[in-house]
Amino acid sequence: MTTLSQRSKSLLAAGALAALAALAGCSGAGTDRTEARSTKAAAPAAVPKAKAKAPGALPGMPPLLDPRDVYAADRPNRLSPVVKGFPSRVYVPNTNSGTVSVIDPKTYKVIETIKVGVQPQHVVPSWDLKTLWVNNNRGHTLTPIDPRTGAAGNPVEVHDPYNLYFTPNGKYAVVMASLDRELVFRDPHTMERVHTEPVSCYGVNHADFSADGRYFVVSCEFSGELLKVDTEKMKVIGQQRLPFRGAMPQDVKLSPDGRTFYIADMMAHGMWVLNGDTFAPPKLLPTGKGCHGLYVSRDSKEMYVSNRGEGSVSVYDFARGALTKKWHLPDGGSPDMGGVSADGKVLWLSGRYDSEVYAIDTTTGKQLARIPVGSGPHGLAVYPQPGRYSLGHTGVFR
Repeated sequence: MTTLSQRSKSLLAAGALAALAALAGCSGAGTDRTEARSTKAAAPAAVPKAKAKAPGALPGMPPLLDPRDVYAADRPNRLSPVVKGFPSRVYVPNTNSGTVSVIDPKTYKVIETIKVGVQPQHVVPSWDLKTLWVNNNRGHTLTPIDPRTGAAGNPVEVHDPYNLYFTPNGKYAVVMASLDRELVFRDPHTMERVHTEPVSCYGVNHADFSADGRYFVVSCEFSGELLKVDTEKMKVIGQQRLPFRGAMPQDVKLSPDGRTFYIADMMAHGMWVLNGDTFAPPKLLPTGKGCHGLYVSRDSKEMYVSNRGEGSVSVYDFARGALTKKWHLPDGGSPDMGGVSADGKVLWLSGRYDSEVYAIDTTTGKQLARIPVGSGPHGLAVYPQPGRYSLGHTGVFR
């Protein structure tokens, strides 16, 4: 018998495979015709399909200094040339007083009180680092402060500005219009409205962006929900209710490796641990009563978690994925929002219900100072801080 050509061998092999597929389809027990057809069609396809290329970072976003650490630009005293001449200050919005207290961190003294609008909630560094925006929530204005001189400018009309963020490419400011139930994309300099994204949840308040800037996760305080928003399209692409009755999510923070979002919850008394890519239901990590603000250490190893309802700060270790310490304020208090000093040595937090501000040593947890301010201090900003640009809130830098 003569030797078969390679082409003949291939034809015989294909025929054998087809026959086997047909037999499998007739063998009954659990295999339907659709599955049999799929097996038959797939058999000759020996060449693997090319994988779809994942989209890159948000167009215009500065590339990460280290793809393994989104906070690599925030190392101690690594100040941008833009802010190097700015005096170091702590700006405290007093919600009930309609003022901003300005603290000198060297003396722990209030050196100035600035009159602003009705219900200032947060002091927010602009994307380009040149301006501090005071969010006058019920006054429906933003008050600009020049951090070089400390002078306040003319207020800009913006409706319901509970909080303020900036897209990672600096293209838009995003106003968290909490009671209006809107995410309002605005020009980051003039604050002119560009796009309004209505939301069905209630109380949008805090957010953080994915490592590639393509989306951001938003907390909805009053309805206990989370949103996932496409940054470029300015559209909500995901929504879920937290699996805890009465949940009240607050601050949102991305892990240094960019894989996980943490969401503080003041009624669940802990942090929700969320995979932002899959947006699957998150798991709760208890921290303390009234879990509220989240702040990453300058070496990206730890995160400070303020527990407003019990006057404490929990310390979370990213590598271990666990809480390792808890610091209690010696005379109690209501630690809320704040930030870390430029050198990383001091955590500054507002005392929301006690008309005071706390300075805490980040090595020992010791309270360094307790400073009287106006009524209802809230989202204070430590400024300047290291980083190339600001994503907003009280200072989220990349």
